Amino acid sequence: MASSNGEAEQQWIENIKSGGTVPCLPPENCPNGWATPPGDSFMVRGPEYLTNKVKIPGGEYLLKPLGFDWIKGPAKICEILKDSNHRVRKAIDEEVSRGNRPFVWAFNLQLPKDNFSAIFYFVSLEAIPEGSLMDQFLKGDDAFRNSRLKLIANIVKGPWIVRTAVGEQAICILGRALSCKYVQGSNFIEVDVDIGSSIVANAIVHLAFGYITTLTVDLAFLIESQTESELPERLLGAVRFSELNPGSAGLFERRSEEHQESTQSRPVGFWQGFSQLLNNQGNTREPSPNLQNTNGTLRKEEANEDAK
Repeated sequence: MASSNGEAEQQWIENIKSGGTVPCLPPENCPNGWATPPGDSFMVRGPEYLTNKVKIPGGEYLLKPLGFDWIKGPAKICEILKDSNHRVRKAIDEEVSRGNRPFVWAFNLQLPKDNFSAIFYFVSLEAIPEGSLMDQFLKGDDAFRNSRLKLIANIVKGPWIVRTAVGEQAICILGRALSCKYVQGSNFIEVDVDIGSSIVANAIVHLAFGYITTLTVDLAFLIESQTESELPERLLGAVRFSELNPGSAGLFERRSEEHQESTQSRPVGFWQGFSQLLNNQGNTREPSPNLQNTNGTLRKEEANEDAK
């Protein structure tokens, strides 16, 4: 991006961060809000993980936090960044018109509950290095993306019943557990994650939703490193949401008709990753057969990752 006006560059980011219905607050105190948790609160594969299975703290994020939308609609919310009237898309277009080149990553967790969506936005202000995992992800096909996009979920605070169902930390490859749709433009990529595509995830969301006003959860997104040259893993970005009030969700109605899904919606939720994570219940070290049958085959390592 052009660097002649650093303050202006940061101002558009701050406008998006503060523009949602849920406020951006300090991570240590963010009731009914969202924040950026410390990267070191997540454990990722270290430089020699393939030989010693040692994980290290996540460290700095590759992307900057950009915003959070807690919204609901008359139907399942999808392809939100293809809507030229959406606040984040409008901000992207305005930056491009100024000669800047931000690239936005959006992770849309579609909840299987009343068409709620929790959407997390991150941004890169610099060119993505050629050949990097991020570059491979953007240029790769859906099969590659489904095999690499990883979610780490930490339950920071919550009732015993939710901790028992989810586990205090859960790790999964999203595309192996849930239906993911990738929507890419010249300045963004959006991942629509259908949590309702898993029977187990659907059940967990309905359980957790009853306690949502008491929960504090950290979610981190990363591209899994599977070869030695790709290690150590790096976090793309992470969000903490705390004690969300369903009543604070904004109402989203697509004003643009450029794309509107007509298929029957099965809402999804930010707990989608958690469904698959059920195989991580408590200290269980093997995936449950039922979960494997519901969500597809899980690698044994994924079931054990949170225990390392």
